[in-house]
Amino acid sequence: MTDFYDDLETRSADQRAADLAGDLPAQVARAQGLSGYSASLSGIDAGAVTDRAALATLPVLRKSTLTEAQTPTAPLGGFAGSVTGFSHVFQSPGPIYEPGGIDGDWFRLGRFLHAAGIGAQDLVQNCFGYHLTPAGIMFESGARAVGATVLPAGTGQTELQVQAAAHLGSTAYAGTPDYLKVILDKADEMGVALGFSKAAVSGGALFPSLRQAYADRGISCLQSYATADLGNIAYESPAMEGLIVDEGVIVEIVRPGTGDPLPEGEVGEVVVTSLNPDYPLIRFATGDLSAVLPGQSPCGRSNLRIKGWMGRADQTTKIKGMFVRPEQVAALVAAHPEVTRARVVAGRDGEMDTLLVRIESPGADAEAYGASVASHLKLKGRIEIVAPGSLPNDGLVIEDTRSYD
Repeated sequence: MTDFYDDLETRSADQRAADLAGDLPAQVARAQGLSGYSASLSGIDAGAVTDRAALATLPVLRKSTLTEAQTPTAPLGGFAGSVTGFSHVFQSPGPIYEPGGIDGDWFRLGRFLHAAGIGAQDLVQNCFGYHLTPAGIMFESGARAVGATVLPAGTGQTELQVQAAAHLGSTAYAGTPDYLKVILDKADEMGVALGFSKAAVSGGALFPSLRQAYADRGISCLQSYATADLGNIAYESPAMEGLIVDEGVIVEIVRPGTGDPLPEGEVGEVVVTSLNPDYPLIRFATGDLSAVLPGQSPCGRSNLRIKGWMGRADQTTKIKGMFVRPEQVAALVAAHPEVTRARVVAGRDGEMDTLLVRIESPGADAEAYGASVASHLKLKGRIEIVAPGSLPNDGLVIEDTRSYD
């Protein structure tokens, strides 16, 4: 493949090292100018942080630190400028607030959409949410960068999604991996033919069986790994051999809890340093697990590759495109004095995520907890009441039974 997004994708190792030696000190210096880094980067010689080895000596920044630092007087916690300096500000579960931009492909999703074959000839049905959270704007910005037209469909209203896709002739889908199947199944039920031939997905695991189901319909489906804080981190090319790290970030795989880089092939936590000058996150711990793959992608892109999302370093789990955190499960238990423990179980039914909540309670009706589960977890699911003391005393409150092979 020779159709690259830009020359950055095919840099030699020497050129990457030379570019890093200039970009990294400048980014660390920007961070030092922000109050959020006043303690962690104090006394660091930014000019000496010129390579990965030097970067690895800096402290890891965790999302919990951002959350705790955010206050009404410092809504971005001192890790970025004023919220009025950005085109958007978003709220993600936590809550935590993130800045964003609409111009210049601020989140860098254009590189991924280009790799997925999406361009000026396409109408992208963007089924990521536009309400508070940033995913919709992230992918819209990327679509603009490659010249595509966007239908800002958002989530839900599946019958209307089918009607719009058929009427307008949507050729590309952007959204979570399994929602496209919901649209396609609804179209089959309605007897409507759709023209999707490309899909750019994120926000959940793309299971091999689901990718094959799309391929059987003539839809090429590629995935990216992106977050609200960092934008695009890594993405698939048509080679589909791991995820290629984006050119606007530096990715390390570290031993969870230590921040120490792991050798190639070992599974550890993904830690990312963003080169975005507007929001300089330095060694930001994602909480996700992955591993570095050896060699270079057959597509010709020369950057580091990671295996892909391999679970969470903590118990936080993405279900139906939403993160469920241990703190939310604890709040659910605390809301009901008769409940001793609860366990959230993520599973699969066909190609859809499922949510089961096991609650230790003496003889209560499962339906009595439905509203509370939806309120605390922000998701609905099946509830199973179990006897007090029957859940394992292993500290596990979120269990993921899905297979990622």
